[in-house]
Amino acid sequence: MKKFGLLLIGGIAALVLISQLGPMIGLAVSLLVLYLVVKQFLKTESTWAKIGWAAIGFMALMASASNVPAILGVAAAYILYVVYKQWNGRKMTFKEEKDPFVNFEKEWSNLKNY
Repeated sequence: MKKFGLLLIGGIAALVLISQLGPMIGLAVSLLVLYLVVKQFLKTESTWAKIGWAAIGFMALMASASNVPAILGVAAAYILYVVYKQWNGRKMTFKEEKDPFVNFEKEWSNLKNY
């Protein structure tokens, strides 16, 4: 039953990832353009050049804002990663001890030995 649940969650996440692939590429390209424009804006000294770079930067910012649904694709990729790890039997959690004082007693014994 656990494998069926993982298969179902993984299938849904794969569909979401595939459907958001275009916006994810668009977001990456628009953020790259925005980064390059900001670097050029900071380098230039001319007022008119700064106005031009600011206009291009504003357009790149709006392009990035229109691709915000791509965040769903990134979340779906992470969910696919977690499902893959769980499918192979690798645990994603830390080992939990039943007794909370086990670690304390280990450290206390180490302190006593010094």
